[in-house]
Amino acid sequence: MPPRIPLTRPRPKKSQPPARKPIPVPIERSIDFCRVFVDGTGLPQNFRVAEAIELVNQHENAFVWLSLKAPNIEQMERLAELFDIHDLIVDDIVDAHQRPKIERYDEQLFMVVRSVHYRDDEEVADAREIISTGEVQVVTGPKFAITIRHNAPMPDLTASLEEEEEVAQVGPVAVSWVVANHLVDAYLRVAEYLSQDVDELENEVFTPKRQINIDKIYNYKREILEMRHAIDPLSPALRSGMINHKDLLRKPLRSYFRDVQDNATIASDRISGFDERLSSLLDASVAKVSMQQNADMRTISAVVGMAAAPTMIAGIYGMNFEYMPELGWKYGYTVVLIIMFGVMAAMFWWFRRNHWL
Repeated sequence: MPPRIPLTRPRPKKSQPPARKPIPVPIERSIDFCRVFVDGTGLPQNFRVAEAIELVNQHENAFVWLSLKAPNIEQMERLAELFDIHDLIVDDIVDAHQRPKIERYDEQLFMVVRSVHYRDDEEVADAREIISTGEVQVVTGPKFAITIRHNAPMPDLTASLEEEEEVAQVGPVAVSWVVANHLVDAYLRVAEYLSQDVDELENEVFTPKRQINIDKIYNYKREILEMRHAIDPLSPALRSGMINHKDLLRKPLRSYFRDVQDNATIASDRISGFDERLSSLLDASVAKVSMQQNADMRTISAVVGMAAAPTMIAGIYGMNFEYMPELGWKYGYTVVLIIMFGVMAAMFWWFRRNHWL
């Protein structure tokens, strides 16, 4: 038999257009500034990255400070080629969400510090937005310092480094101190704001006959817990860095880092104290609400008890019996009403005497 001919011919497959490669974003899109320091003094103008590297290589005691805002993987890979940054550092920078730490890779030092930003509860609609955290990373090498910020507003701190000429002459590692000092000072300012807020919450809880907002207390406790997670690991990280990396953190710079560590410990202890106070406020608020509910139930029970006696008398005389005492008495109705109100008055006096009403 001859082979069967298919009724429909197979349609030729359409060729798929080649996938478009994403357009690489230039490094300059993520750069906040690029400054050069020579002998502890910053040059006034900003440079392009290649120009800064070339200028630094012409001086013995010079380094470039490059500040970036949330670079992507392609941008960091290009910068890693220019500055010979370790691959593990590049991965941590791009992934972000790191704990405060100080790590060393050969002659490069990688530091992570979390930032904390406070906004007054009157300025935000949701109490969960009172405290927001970000992340600032610092990579230092023999001739460069790179700061990377993720969801963290950072001012230009080059002037702060220039003011401390002794520290700036140490080299690029001084940038780590300037960044850490700025962020830890922000911790102390936020602690002052939170101290005022916690004092106001205490006044609300312990002021008589004032409405208690337990949700607000819980939201503040949750925000403070987030802040604790951000700042508590910093002090141990700084202590470990000063002990294990003394060759990179020279003696004059270690004194400044110890001051930052002390301030970080103070801020951590204050925030921990606020957390404990808020826990006590939550317990006190729950107890106060329970006592108020008990008092309300006692008042309701007293009112119901006052109404029970007249109801009982009215119920008895509402029964349809033919032979009952005082049914035909002329003053029976008046006397029964007087007895009802008298019983209610006696019960009211007794309840007030025992503070039920």
